[in-house]
Amino acid sequence: MAKPSVAIIGRPNVGKSTFFNYIVGKRVSIVEDTPGVTRDRVTAEASWRDRNFTLIDTGGIEPESNDVILAQMRRQADMAIDIADVIVFITDIKQGVTAADEDIALMLKKSKKPIVLVCNKSDSYGKEPTELYEFYNLGLGDPYPISASNAKGIGDVLDAIYDKLPPKDENEDDSLTIKVAIIGKPNVGKSSLVNKILGEDRVIVSNIAGTTRDAIDSEFENEYGKYVFIDTAGIRRKSKIDDNLEKYSIVRSLLAVERSDVCLLMIDANDGVTAQDATIAGEAHEAGKGIIIVVNKWDEYEKESGTLEKYKKDIYNKLSYLLYAPIIFISAKTGQRVDKLFNMINNVANQNAMRVSTSVLNQVLNEAIAIVQPPTDKGKRLRLYYMTQASTKPPTFVVFVNDKKLFHFSYERYLINQLRKEFGLEGTPIRMIVRERGEKE
Repeated sequence: MAKPSVAIIGRPNVGKSTFFNYIVGKRVSIVEDTPGVTRDRVTAEASWRDRNFTLIDTGGIEPESNDVILAQMRRQADMAIDIADVIVFITDIKQGVTAADEDIALMLKKSKKPIVLVCNKSDSYGKEPTELYEFYNLGLGDPYPISASNAKGIGDVLDAIYDKLPPKDENEDDSLTIKVAIIGKPNVGKSSLVNKILGEDRVIVSNIAGTTRDAIDSEFENEYGKYVFIDTAGIRRKSKIDDNLEKYSIVRSLLAVERSDVCLLMIDANDGVTAQDATIAGEAHEAGKGIIIVVNKWDEYEKESGTLEKYKKDIYNKLSYLLYAPIIFISAKTGQRVDKLFNMINNVANQNAMRVSTSVLNQVLNEAIAIVQPPTDKGKRLRLYYMTQASTKPPTFVVFVNDKKLFHFSYERYLINQLRKEFGLEGTPIRMIVRERGEKE
């Protein structure tokens, strides 16, 4: 059983994301004084009184809106309500009860879920504000006055959430999941891929580039295993980033890469590899993540004999540092080959976490030295004493030598290729650290 989930619901700009960020202890949701900043459901793990739960931030609900994005935000909030065990309904005490609040309250009552009513922006200390009594008219029980920006009253709300959570299940903290970040430039089909995998419109999809602003976590389990798919805002070239919101989104995407195990680098088949793709791929490579190159919209690409192999060769020519990354051609729209992603993800995650014993490593090292002698410089030959693995994710090896200056990049590349030949290590970068004997490991 998954951890219980708590959804934060309310009109735009009542302080949902500020409340969310305070509870999870970091800036996961973008906070900006602009209505509609949080568009998708954003999730994070939270804990109170030794009880773990998943907190879901949602886009503000505009019950009667005809705007395409706002209408989808309403659908996202509806889904959050469906999957939530407890709902936190946030209102603005300064604005009082609005018609939209009344509509939302009616919607929440119909859900028959436990509800915690919160009146945010109650900044004064002392006795309860008189404005609070108006909120009893919503018929949702006692309202909790808080100030999310000043952390006032949040403990009382968390206590109320705790009391309404379902009984604890002994398996709810099972977290053997592979975290998969879906990265790429805007409008390549990242959200469409997540929706196809999940079988629901979990992430807002539109043809407006930049629709996904936050990194969205979606838990998923099937016969292949447990996963968290992280859909990220499309990363644009820095020269095209004009507003603070866009900058925050890029930071969030890079953070999504950092906390992932495997990155799916999505490329538009019609555009091929662009400079922007190379930059995004470089971020994942430098972070040491497992990488799979996913060519999307393959159903739209005009093909002839040998097209696929030629396309692969072109990708590796332009992304020469990703020769270790497998390539898959899919269509997120039709679902073509999407099911084949899971075995690839599992394999790459395992390779990224592979550990090799020191004795086996040194056998491979000695064989490599016998095949290609280490280089010399001015009569002095490089000597390699032994190799050990320092860490995983990515596999990182330490080689002890007589003189680091003699260890040329070309010989390092040769040793890495020998490691790949022996152990596979598909889809993962390899790090090699060179030390002189006597230095600490």
